[in-house]
Amino acid sequence: MAMAASTTEGEPMMDINTTPLIDVMLVLLIMFIITIPVQTHAVKLDLPVNDNSQNQPPPVDPVKNKVTIDPAGTVFWNGSPVTLPVLKQYLDLTQSMNPVPELHLQPDPQARYEVVDNVLAVTKRAQVEKMGFVGNEQFSNF
Repeated sequence: MAMAASTTEGEPMMDINTTPLIDVMLVLLIMFIITIPVQTHAVKLDLPVNDNSQNQPPPVDPVKNKVTIDPAGTVFWNGSPVTLPVLKQYLDLTQSMNPVPELHLQPDPQARYEVVDNVLAVTKRAQVEKMGFVGNEQFSNF
């Protein structure tokens, strides 16, 4: 197929020749790629040091775990005080174990119902399947 010329013979062509421009751009691109330093895959982070003497999280027992609530409203996980978000993390961890450990809930008779209700809501959100109340005989006098 021949291309039809829109100009007559002998007139100068008014279009810019882009071939040298593209060649120069490709050479510059290759030069930039070669001169870029090799990226390392290591990420240097200053991680916190785990101090074993204090604030060691209580281990998750693979058989049973006990959540207690004292009269002041403090929630304990296997004897160590925890907050509700930390309790949710522990419960999520237990639900991913095989077999799923039992959860024993033992609120104090003098504990506020609001705190016990919040703990029950956390256990429901964590979809705890094996849960039981321990020490119900202490409520028989009320």
